[in-house]
Amino acid sequence: MLTEPLYDRLYQLGLKTFADRYRDQCQQPELAALSFEERLGLLLDAEWSARETARLQRRLQEARFRIPATPEDFAWQPFRGITRAQWATLTQSTWWSVHPACCVTGPTGVGKTYVLCALGHAACRLGLRVRYIRFARWAGEAVVAHQEGRWHRWLQAWLRWDCVCVDDWGLAPLTAAESRDWLEFLDDRLGRKALIIASQVPVEQWHALLPEPTVADAIVDRLAHQALRLTLRGESMRKQPAGSPLAPAPGSE
Repeated sequence: MLTEPLYDRLYQLGLKTFADRYRDQCQQPELAALSFEERLGLLLDAEWSARETARLQRRLQEARFRIPATPEDFAWQPFRGITRAQWATLTQSTWWSVHPACCVTGPTGVGKTYVLCALGHAACRLGLRVRYIRFARWAGEAVVAHQEGRWHRWLQAWLRWDCVCVDDWGLAPLTAAESRDWLEFLDDRLGRKALIIASQVPVEQWHALLPEPTVADAIVDRLAHQALRLTLRGESMRKQPAGSPLAPAPGSE
């Protein structure tokens, strides 16, 4: 088969990168010294890498992260409460197989949203489908789902996401209805799918944000004892000079 017809056939089969690298090989005489298996391996590696990159980009796009945070760009300085080794473990391991959730807490401006999105990005790289959402929006969607009579279907739909990143939890005390909805959401997720929560309020103080004591006990009990906790500290990153490597990205907290 001639080169151009072969190229066209590969393209029709959806092997675009394979075809492009094949054309490149035909223009590099020095590759003639390689065996057929070696050249085929290079082509397959290129196609596989391109497909993995495309899949990652699709996962990142559907995650709807608030900021384009990446694990590599996080300012992990120990004074913020996370060491380099801890950060590497968090972003390269399947921590959700051991802990039902990850709770990121700390005062305003220390980088909670960045950590949340960076951990979500790391989960995307590991092949998980991730969704970012602020708690206020989650609660608003829950209200609409109840009003439209599709609460259980809406709740079930969240299970299609392997990892949910909930930002700004506890900015205001929850209502009784929000508390009960949140508990039901946790009961559906914990132990089955990954969950990352960012909050200005330490986990030990979450009880005060929940109006019904029994529901509060249930929620805190599910998250306080087995969840992986990251407590960020330090001054607000917004105080850093513009252009500083420690300055937060726009929209981060």
